[in-house]
Amino acid sequence: MTRTAGRDGHRPGPFHLNAFLMSTGHHEASWRLPESSPEHTSTNIAYLQRLARTAEEGLLDSVFFADGPGLRSDVGRRPAGSLDPLIVLTALAAVTERIGLIATASTTYNSPYNLARRFASIDIVSGGRAGWNVVTTAGPDIARNFGLDDQPAHAVRYERAAEFLDVAAKLWDSWDDDAVLGDKEQGVWADAAKIHAARHVGEHFSVAGALTTPRTPQARPLIVQAGSSEDGKGLAARYAEAVFTAHQTLDDARAFYADLKARTVAVGRDADGIKILPGLVPVLGSTEAEALAAERELDELIVPEYARRQLAATLRVDPDDLPLDRQLPADLPDEDEIEGAKSRYTLIVELARRERLTVRELIGRLGGGRGHRTLAGTPEQVADALQDWYDAEAADGFNIMPAVLPRGLEEFTAHVVPILQARGLFRTAYEGTTLREHYGLERPASRYSSSGVSVEAVELATAGVGA
Repeated sequence: MTRTAGRDGHRPGPFHLNAFLMSTGHHEASWRLPESSPEHTSTNIAYLQRLARTAEEGLLDSVFFADGPGLRSDVGRRPAGSLDPLIVLTALAAVTERIGLIATASTTYNSPYNLARRFASIDIVSGGRAGWNVVTTAGPDIARNFGLDDQPAHAVRYERAAEFLDVAAKLWDSWDDDAVLGDKEQGVWADAAKIHAARHVGEHFSVAGALTTPRTPQARPLIVQAGSSEDGKGLAARYAEAVFTAHQTLDDARAFYADLKARTVAVGRDADGIKILPGLVPVLGSTEAEALAAERELDELIVPEYARRQLAATLRVDPDDLPLDRQLPADLPDEDEIEGAKSRYTLIVELARRERLTVRELIGRLGGGRGHRTLAGTPEQVADALQDWYDAEAADGFNIMPAVLPRGLEEFTAHVVPILQARGLFRTAYEGTTLREHYGLERPASRYSSSGVSVEAVELATAGVGA
């Protein structure tokens, strides 16, 4: 569908909604509510399938799972167990038909061949609904799970990520769409000339052969990225088709939106080829007072000491340097000194400084969404907030992060989505079958021409550089 004119009379285009699913919900104390149960976890496939079906009934573009290859140190704080999200996606594909399926996977602790093969397999199994949230994975504890003494430097992780994505694209293009002939009379199953070896030799990877998986319904999974540092924005401009980001204010969101769209155009891509989806943690009530009461109930269940230790780890300070009823210390490290999660570090510090929050107050603000914007209100108020950012060119849609699951997702799809539909902002039926179609993106062409010569080589020869 096309976007209706905004309140300022411009910006036609689609509106996108992704559901970010996390155990009992995004509020860290959601598991302590009476309604939450041990079954509401990230290791219960039946529960996750139920959430995916709810999101699909609400016609959302996609569901998304975060991941990190390391156990959180404070397992007492909230449910910590999880499954490999790529395996979870295959289970969700079996019980859904249209909704997109996005999983996080690290370029720092995987190899291009294996990961490209897994995502290609999911895209085939799901009928073209796979998406990959590309992360570079910060944290020395995780590095030690893979035989390293410390995490690679921030810039090195992003250099590796760029090459990883280049190799993955070559592998996804290994097979032409018409490579399989199935010619029984001639005894030829596939045309070898239409299957191409990667032949990649780079600084971080050497990959020789073609992928074992034929070209998939989407050709490549939708590429999602979530880093908002300078390196993260550079990677997103080159490769990402959807970006999950965190902003507390409209001005910050608008600035990020304009900057990333401009960077995308600067590298030769269409600005509409990248969808920017800020996170929002809605807490709904039939009245604003009811919603605020629900938010207070959650915040009062936060265990301050767990939260203070986590905040100290994020800020790279000792917990003793963060008295609960004082503001953040003045001598925090600069962002340039941070090797991981740079953008989230800056967001948290700026939030605390701007609103002069004590550590206790900051912990409460972060408890719902770890730095993502939280909003307690009626369905109309939440819909208004989404539309305001959308009309102001701060978002192409939103990464919805229910504070409590399954209730928060059920309430959002039952009460907020119909308001957006009535305003002409959101679909009333799926119009496509693939995740790319939901996001209004074309299926990528193969890098190979019909002759089997790479498109890049043809372009170089035409430019006089030589193939």
